Amino acid sequence: MKVPSQPAGSGAEADGPEDRLRRFVTIWSRAIFPVTATSLTRAEFEVHLLPPARALYDALHARPFDTAPAQRAGAALVAAHCTDPDALGRSLGVVDSYLVLYCGTESDLSAEELRARCARLQHAMATGYAQALRERTLAEQEAIARSALAARTAAEIALHATESRFRAVFDGAAIGIGIADLDGNLLEVNETLTRMFGGMEGRLRSRKVSEWVHPEDGPHVWKLYEELVRGEREHYRVEKPYYRGDGTVLWTNLTVSLLRDADGRPQYQLALLEDTTERRLLHLRLRYEATHDALTGLPNRTLFFERLEKALAPGDNARFGLCYLDLDGFKVINDSLGHSTGDRLLVEVADRLQSCVTGANEMVARLGGDEFVALTTGSGGERDVTDLADRILAALATPLRIDGRELTVRGSLGVVEGPAGERTPAEVLRSADITMYRAKSAGGNRFELADPEADARAITRHGLTTALPAALERGEFFIEYQPLVHLGDGSVHGAEALVRWCHPQHGVLGPDRFIPLAEDTGLIVPLGRWVLQEAVRQARFWQARHTDGGPLRINVNLSPTQLHHPRLVADTVDVLERSGLEPGALCLEVTESALIGADEGLLKPLRQLAEMGVDIALDDFGTGYSNLANLRRLPVSVLKLDRSFTRGMQQHPVDPVDLKIVEGIVSLAHSLELAVTVEGVETGAQARQLRELGCDTAQGWYYARPGAPDRIHSLLLADAV
Repeated sequence: MKVPSQPAGSGAEADGPEDRLRRFVTIWSRAIFPVTATSLTRAEFEVHLLPPARALYDALHARPFDTAPAQRAGAALVAAHCTDPDALGRSLGVVDSYLVLYCGTESDLSAEELRARCARLQHAMATGYAQALRERTLAEQEAIARSALAARTAAEIALHATESRFRAVFDGAAIGIGIADLDGNLLEVNETLTRMFGGMEGRLRSRKVSEWVHPEDGPHVWKLYEELVRGEREHYRVEKPYYRGDGTVLWTNLTVSLLRDADGRPQYQLALLEDTTERRLLHLRLRYEATHDALTGLPNRTLFFERLEKALAPGDNARFGLCYLDLDGFKVINDSLGHSTGDRLLVEVADRLQSCVTGANEMVARLGGDEFVALTTGSGGERDVTDLADRILAALATPLRIDGRELTVRGSLGVVEGPAGERTPAEVLRSADITMYRAKSAGGNRFELADPEADARAITRHGLTTALPAALERGEFFIEYQPLVHLGDGSVHGAEALVRWCHPQHGVLGPDRFIPLAEDTGLIVPLGRWVLQEAVRQARFWQARHTDGGPLRINVNLSPTQLHHPRLVADTVDVLERSGLEPGALCLEVTESALIGADEGLLKPLRQLAEMGVDIALDDFGTGYSNLANLRRLPVSVLKLDRSFTRGMQQHPVDPVDLKIVEGIVSLAHSLELAVTVEGVETGAQARQLRELGCDTAQGWYYARPGAPDRIHSLLLADAV
């Protein structure tokens, strides 16, 4: 449907808001006036359109945004007798093409926000139009009912009084009227009814009423008919379709009344038919637009959930299968080649997916963006739905050609299959979504089957992620300290601060449960600063309380995100100055993997801290496969040897290869003037062996598990060895 184009040489920015609004009204009027059944002139009709146009203008700019004015604008079209099905389509086209152009120039909203609002206003306008048309239809039906009653009364009087008066009502009625005997033989039909059925009166008279069945007749229709001809009811009203002579379908609002003779005995049946075909087609069109994706033509989220609810309804041995598809790397295509290319790619993908669902019990829908879903009902088991997933991946395997470019499409699928009646649609879709992300994390271009345990872990992970910010504010985190013991004399050299989360539902959680989540959400920066503040404060307390040899230093872990934070040095200096702790009493532990290939920009803040006197420890050394020669360029003073190198020393006899490796690392570290700390010491034999190899300090369960800060001093007084 084309709408009038913008007049040449006229700019939407040249005039004031009122002028642009009136220009928009003029374009709207030109578009729909030819299909409007009104007695107004076009100038008068334009004046009638000005209030709804101003309502659309105000709604486009309103804060907060509200679509109610657009619904009233749609209703105003019906009030102006714009009831032709094409009037709504043309109006929506004008709003889509010109509302933002003429009425959005004064807004401080972004172009994307204006277009999004315009789209929602179109939906609301269509809703208001349909609702007003429905209310008008109901009013007309009520009028028809009253007319039917009047017609029945008039017909009875005419039959009992004069034929001329009956003919005046019968022939002049604007609705179809037919009279039949109680056996269903048509006796009389008026001209309107003849036209409704294609103009063949002889064909109408040759058929009985009982022969006019249609596949979409409800079972109650003919039950009501039988009750009427037996005299058990006076009338009934139903919506009923008929086949015309050419095979097309006529939809009607049918009212049938029983006519009795002067003695009250049933004698005839009177049928009044209103043609509702065009109204029904409009309803079906609006229904289609509301349940199908505008870009691909596939069923949308609304229709998919309707089908999914039916598929999940309890039934005898009923099963379902669902494949949730997300395209891999689609954002890159949108960003590099543009949204137009991305849209064309989505259309091609939709066509290929449609070719994969061949059975009547299968459907494919677009949920939004690059997310599609295929549903199969009556599944024969896991094999059926995995076969469907294989067909989808195979359909996507062939590259697409768009504008001369060959584009490779990959997808990740989450597959859910099971018995109906056990889960809600939201639960099934959530499981499919979680499973799809597992497939994407495994490299993409594959499918994964849903796993209840994996779903539970993902749901728990999401719950922990959302609870993290409030947990820090509520003080749910606390720190445990594990002593660092000097291997030479067994004295406590210091302590490592290890953060814990006292979760209200899950209890005490170790850092492996929430530190990765804090990294992903960015909360690791405020959490890390809090840990540093608490650990430094505790170290200063130890020094002030235990002047007879408390822990000399406190070790605090730094995450990769904290290393990249621009205020790392400033925050550390601020914490030390506020607590009064000397920089030499603080050791920051950085994992080896975080420093592999680090450039000078990343190493600069660590060098600044080292120059201040803060020790830098290279944690988990040996797990990152870094070049040993790189140790010379790193500003570290402590090497923390990963426990995997010393775990074999818990056995007897000790593997000589493990001894040589540890001996070599210790020798190299000492030649670079680095102290060596060993993690995971669990036996006395292991501790003795490490002491003989020249390791400086150690920590592990052999000495103490992480615990409350007051246990550190108790361990110190008791002698760790």
